[in-house]
Formats: sequence, structure tokens, C-alpha cells
Amino acid sequence: MHLAHLRLRDFRNYPRLDVDFAPGFHLLLGDNAQGKTNILEAIYLIATLRSFRGVGGAQMVRHGQKGYFVGSHIIGQGEHDTKMYWSVRERSLSLDGRPVRKLTDYLGVLRTVVFCTEDLLLVKGPGRGRRRFLDLLLTQTYPGYLPLLQRYTRALRSRNALLKQAAADPRALEGFSRELVSAGQEITRLRRELVPRLSPLARLAYRRISNDAEELRIEYAPSVRQDFAVELAQSQPRERTCRMTVIGPHRDEVQLLLKDRSAAEFGSEGQKRTLAIALKMAQAEYLTGIHGSPPVLLIDDVMGELDAKRRGGLLPLLERAHHAHGQVFMTATEENWPRELAGQVQRWTVKAGALERG
Repeated sequence: MHLAHLRLRDFRNYPRLDVDFAPGFHLLLGDNAQGKTNILEAIYLIATLRSFRGVGGAQMVRHGQKGYFVGSHIIGQGEHDTKMYWSVRERSLSLDGRPVRKLTDYLGVLRTVVFCTEDLLLVKGPGRGRRRFLDLLLTQTYPGYLPLLQRYTRALRSRNALLKQAAADPRALEGFSRELVSAGQEITRLRRELVPRLSPLARLAYRRISNDAEELRIEYAPSVRQDFAVELAQSQPRERTCRMTVIGPHRDEVQLLLKDRSAAEFGSEGQKRTLAIALKMAQAEYLTGIHGSPPVLLIDDVMGELDAKRRGGLLPLLERAHHAHGQVFMTATEENWPRELAGQVQRWTVKAGALERG
């Protein structure tokens, strides 16, 4: 699978861009604030319909313009064309010339894993980021997961809206509770099955990057311990106080432990950065194992933050992507790009919203 063509119109600092990409390594070189990360963001947007920077559509529109367009040609088991337009008043998404009616028909046409500085929040940030990490991986590998998550989210929002009322309708509350339990139990089951499969991959990746420094363990800690319906009923006094649903998959946690201690609380900055990269490496390895081909890797100035030993731990993943005719996009400045890849890199110069080969 690879991105063969990218088309941008009024996206970030790109007035217009049409560029072809072959499989292999693509190194985007340039000074800061020239548009390197914007290319990676556009590719990730094509794959997930989200920005990895955590911003909405308005922030991705070029200054002074009404909307942006992002299009692509993707070559995998087949060939696909995607077109996306966003403005405050109009939004459209098409696949192979047809409007996308269900996201499950679209997601998976391009699979990506992004490595960026924001990944540190997987370790240091609140549980929401770690839940999203599991949810994204399940969405990328299990077709029914996204509709399941949407069902749960709708029931949760409706239930919370009722709980905020002075006198909630008991029948309506019971109906949303049933839907919450039905979807929530399946979400918990799938997350519980995923973590033991992902954990050995993350442990091996961490060991490679850190040179066997510490033992990593990942544990899934659901907020529901046994029976969701029973525990939801038992939580009603707390719900009346908080006026919201206080247990369920939206409150689950993923514990990241180094030597059996919380990495967030006791890990050094270097250990946290290594752990964040290991999680993303595990995501890429898991996707490759499930689908039989590597995802497109998007590496945003991460290599420059690592010392030579830690870079060496990441290189086998890049080499496997190369041997499998995968695709890697990496941003760097002239000073910090990894020379270890010199023989197999296609270089691009990024300057003021323009991309040039060489």
C-alpha cells in the first residue's frame, strides 16, 4: 500500500500542490514553519479523517480562504481515488467518484501510523489519549468496531443529557442504559483481547530502542470489573451527584509500567519518549501482521530527538517497510536527519508551502 499522488488546495500554507510519490523513503527537508508537517498531516487526514495535531477543520484552511481540498490516489490491493473538501458551510468526502455514505466503507483505504512529538501524551497525558490509541487500532483492524463505538458514544451523550435534567424520564434512562451496556460490553471485550496481543510487540520495540534497559508491561484496566449492568445500577447515587455516567469504557485506563512502576509518574523524559515510540512501533507491527502489508509510516522530526542508540532501535522497522515495498515519510531539518538512511532516501525540499524534488 502506498500514496501515489497527493493534491492539496488551500490546505495550511499550501495554495496548491500536486505531487507523485513512489514507494520507499521520502525525506522532507526544510527549516521550521515551511510546511513539512503539513504534508504528513494531510496524509494522516486522508487515512483517518482527523488531524494528529488535535485540531478541527477551520485550523487547516489556508489563511484568508473559505475551505480546503485534499485529494489522493492510493495503490494497494486495488487503486482508489479520494477527495475531501471542508468549509464552514460545506463538507464532502468521496471515494472513487462516489459520495461516502458510511465511514466503514472508507476507513482502511489508506492505513497510516504517525510518530510525532504529541505521542508523548500517550504516556504523560490523561487516559483519553490511551483509549483513543486502542480505539484507532481496533478501527484499523476490526470493521465492526467503529459503528460499535459510535453506538456507545450516542447512548452515552443521550444518557448524560438526561442525567443533567432535574427529573430524568426513568424509561428513557433505562433505554439508553441498555444500549450503553450492550455496546460497552463488546468494546471492553475487544479492548481486553487487543492489549495482550499488542503488549509483546511494544515490549520488544521498547527493548530494542532502550537496549534492554527496563522491562515494559502494558495492562488494561477497565472501569467495569465484572457486570456492567449491575455496576451501572449501583453507580446511580454517584450519577445523581455528578450528573453524568461515571463508569463504562469511556473511563477505562491503559497502564504503562516500567519495572512495575507507572511510567508517567516515575519514568524519565527519555524513558517516556522511548515508550511513546515503542507504542507506535507496536501499532505498525500489529497492522502489518493483520493486513500482510505495512502501513504508511509518518515520522515527524522524531529521529532528531533520539540519540544514535535509540535511532538504531527504530531502524529495523523502517528497513522492514523498505523490504516490503512500503512507504515512509519523514520530516527533518538539514542538521538532524538520520544519515543512516542516506542510501535509500528520496529527498524533497520544503520551502514556504512548496515541495521540490532533490
